[in-house]
Amino acid sequence: MSTLGRDLVATCWTTAGTAVPDGPSERSPFSATDRVSAAAEAGFVGLGFVVDDLEVVRDTIGFDALRSHADAVGIRHLEVELVKDWWRDPEEVPWRARWDLLRDAARAFDSPMVKIAPPPAPTVDSFEPFTGPFRRLADEAAAVGTRLALEPLPFAGISSMPQGSEFVAAVDHSHAGLVVDSWHVFRAGTSLEELARTLDPVTVFGVEVNDADAQPQPGRTLFEDTRDNRRYPGEGAQDVVGFLRTMAEVGWSGPWGVEMLSTEHRAKSLGDALDAARETTLRCIRLADDSSIQ
Repeated sequence: MSTLGRDLVATCWTTAGTAVPDGPSERSPFSATDRVSAAAEAGFVGLGFVVDDLEVVRDTIGFDALRSHADAVGIRHLEVELVKDWWRDPEEVPWRARWDLLRDAARAFDSPMVKIAPPPAPTVDSFEPFTGPFRRLADEAAAVGTRLALEPLPFAGISSMPQGSEFVAAVDHSHAGLVVDSWHVFRAGTSLEELARTLDPVTVFGVEVNDADAQPQPGRTLFEDTRDNRRYPGEGAQDVVGFLRTMAEVGWSGPWGVEMLSTEHRAKSLGDALDAARETTLRCIRLADDSSIQ
């Protein structure tokens, strides 16, 4: 009997075409409605959008119209990202407009979460400058019916899932949690045993899968590795099957986000990219199910 769900979410970069993180613009060449339709046709239950895409939606068809289109084609899960600089004085670093846009979209979409970026490297020594701002933002998220999901990154100030779990425990807010991404887990050197031991299931708001080579290519930073060289699940050297099984054992029962970022993925048509992401992920899920009953 199957123990892992088959519902998949194409997180924002999986349908973004040639757009890349931290590019001159993160706007996808594909329209939001085309991305929603393509995700539904490929068998996904949801997808994500970044701020640059949401600005276009707001200024054209509007958030309510996109939510209606998603409902019409069977997409139930729409997530949005990414809040940066949220711990800074908004008078000095103007991040509030970005947050207000994400909050408005999340309210219209009934989004389960808004993704939050960690502070930049080096790894922080104290959570104290960040817990209060994160808690206040969680209050604002709760007011519109969504949640904040921090994604620890091995090249950022909150650099591992165990540290991220400590942070959201310190924030201590029911609308503050984590996105657990397999690439970030393994590139941070976190074992699956440590992951299971340190995660609180209550604070896991999203789980994402992809894959990678055993090591980054020589001369490439971790950011370049994550942007350009991810592999489809099961086609790299990371233990994606073990990760899926571990997250199920931790208690995750929601949809699996598939976050594909690579030069190879961006070269595909939207339909082919989604098909590849779905088929490889489902293959890993089936393997995780098989191994869990042995």
